[in-house]
This record gives sequence, structure tokens and C-alpha cells, in this order.
Amino acid sequence: MRPISPDLRAREDMEVQENSLTAYLDELRDGLPLSREGACQLLHCPDHELPNLLAAALQLKQRFKPGVITYSRKVFIPLTNLCRDYCGYCIFRRDPGEPGAHTMTPDQVLEVATAGQKMGCTEALFSLGDKPELAFPEMREALRYLGYKSTLHYLEAMCERVLRETTLLPHPNPGLLSAEWITRLAAVSPSMGLMLETTNTALLAPGAAHDNAPDKAPAKRLRTIEQAGKQAVPFTTGLLIGIGETLEDRVDTLLAIRELHRRYGHIQEVIVQNFRVKPQIPMRDWPEPTRGEMLRTAAVARLLMPEVNLQAPPNLSAPYYDELLDAGINDWGGVSPLTPDFINPEKPWPHVDQLQARTESRGYILRQRLPVYPEYLTTITSRPGLLAERVQAAADREGYAGRAKAA
Repeated sequence: MRPISPDLRAREDMEVQENSLTAYLDELRDGLPLSREGACQLLHCPDHELPNLLAAALQLKQRFKPGVITYSRKVFIPLTNLCRDYCGYCIFRRDPGEPGAHTMTPDQVLEVATAGQKMGCTEALFSLGDKPELAFPEMREALRYLGYKSTLHYLEAMCERVLRETTLLPHPNPGLLSAEWITRLAAVSPSMGLMLETTNTALLAPGAAHDNAPDKAPAKRLRTIEQAGKQAVPFTTGLLIGIGETLEDRVDTLLAIRELHRRYGHIQEVIVQNFRVKPQIPMRDWPEPTRGEMLRTAAVARLLMPEVNLQAPPNLSAPYYDELLDAGINDWGGVSPLTPDFINPEKPWPHVDQLQARTESRGYILRQRLPVYPEYLTTITSRPGLLAERVQAAADREGYAGRAKAA
């Protein structure tokens, strides 16, 4: 009997592995729950198996929301960029007195919101540093001058003002929140968000991405997301990849989000966001996630959560962002015709016409949504008050953005 050559044996072993992975993906298409071990295996899959992974994820997306990709037309309102956290990848935050440090006045907030309304926007995305008054006396003084006890009190008032004086719906991203503050902000905004980013506590260590960032402790962020779930607040969260975590950490982060959604059903959207290098940040020499990493992570997120809205920001994956549609995402997130992405200012959003053309070229219809997704509208509109009235006025019969586009 002729001995089998090492090359032939290697090819046979590869064929067995490929057949095994293909069979596993077929089982996932048929409804087999994806385990942690399986998800880790898929994130490690070789390039020649990537098309099979994407096909499985895309099939589940099409079962969930066939033929439609959504986005939210928004204005980005950076209420304050003072922040007590020092993340190694952040260009947004400032200390008092640094060039570019600012806290917006109420008139500035309303000016941006009103301009956005005229351009067909329906979302006012509030981003801000996490409780800067706890670190900086300058912020405490600014709040006293404005007439508010804390940054969250100021945020609450500005959300209410935008709600009362414009047709925009606020969506705040204020950092960690207590149960009381979730209740208060939920009265003036139909949805809110907090990126989990990662469950890896090692990133809090000296020199790591979350060194000197106490509000990035995973347990604290999970607690905020859970409190929102207990109050049935439609919530956006997600993971940030490429900040020092392992592939297994990415799976664990997705599993933590999935578990909270299974318990409370409130995760309206999961964002898969990729770290981008900037020359001014401490992590300026770190490698960025590759196209393949983004595709694999989005696909595994879809397989882990077949019936959750999955978003990837198009500006952070240009020029290949339309390929993410093959990985099972169904939303582009907020896109602004007016304001830049203040978190990643070097990466402009695509023009909506371009986004529509790239989306339609893949065979989908692009629909404008509200900051709260259609399936969560009744959570808001069933509660009497101004917020419910504003949401009902903004939505069409299917729950998407119903106002006419700007001229």
C-alpha cells in the first residue's frame, strides 16, 4: 500500500474541517443556537471559509428584516466634551482650558436642532463626557452659571427643550446612569444608549485602553444597561473592536449583551464599531481592525442575535462599508447632513444619496427610521404625555420616520 504524502493528508484534513464548518453553519441557519465555543471558532475561520460564514449570517438577517436597511437622519449635539475618563483611543474629550474644550449653551443646542429639523432630521443625538463636574471645578462653575446642579440635570433640560421646541426626538448617550436617572431621561427621550465596548477588565490596567477611565469598568456599564432593561427603555449598546481585546473577548461581550436582551428584551440595537487610529491619541501606533475582522465580527453578532437590529457605522469602514451588508447588518446608524461625527471627525459620514445608492446596489431599500426602532414604538406611545405625542407625530404607519424630507 502506497503511503499517503503529507501534502495529501493536509488537504484531506482541510476538507474534513471545511465540511465540518459548512455543516455547522447549515445547522445555525436551521435555528441551532450558537455557543461560545462555536462563535470563537467562527471568528477564527480562515479567509476561504468567510463567504460561507457571511452567507449564513445574511440568511438570518433576511429572515429578520428582509429587503430593508435603515438609518437615522440626525444632528450630533456634543453637549460638553469635558470628561473625567481618559480613554487611550478618544479624541473627543478635553480638560478645561484645552483647545477645543466647550460646553454648549441652551441657545446653541436649539440652534443646531432647529437647523437639523429644516434638513429633515428626526434625531438629536446628545453626546457628552461622563460626569465631568466630579473632576473639574470649572464644570461645576459652568453648571451653576447655567442654573443646573449637574451635567445630567442640564442634559435632561436640553432633551426636554428639543422635544418641546422642535420636531426632533432626543437620543442621549450620557455614560453611566442610576435607575433614577434612567427614569428621568426616559421621560424626555424615546431611547438612549451606552456602549458596553468590552467585558475585558484587563483593559483598565495601566497603559491599556481604559487606563484612568473609571466609568469604563464593564460591571458598571452592564449595570446601567440592566437598569434600562428593568424599566423597558429601548436601548442601544455594542462593542468596540481593536482596543486590545482578544477574539474571545469579543464573543464574551456579545454574549453579555445577548443575555441582558434575553432577560429584558430592550436591546433595540447592537453596534459593531471599529477602532480607528488618530495621530493625537495615546493608541496612535495600534493596528486597526481589518476588513475581515469587521466582517467576521458582524456576522457572528448576527448569528448570536438573529432578531436584534445590528448596526455598523459606514464612515468607519469606508470605502468598503457596503460589504458589511453581506455580514448581516440591517442598519447604518445615525447619519447627519449637518454636523460631523465629533467622535471620529476625520471620518465624514457618507452623503445620504451615496448611502442610498450603495445600499440599493446590494438589492435593499434604504428607509429612514426614528431613534427608536419601529418594533419598540408601542413601548413609548402607550405612555401618555408629550414624548408619546411627539413620537406618534414623527412616525409613519409602519413606525419609520414619517415626515417629508427637507427640500
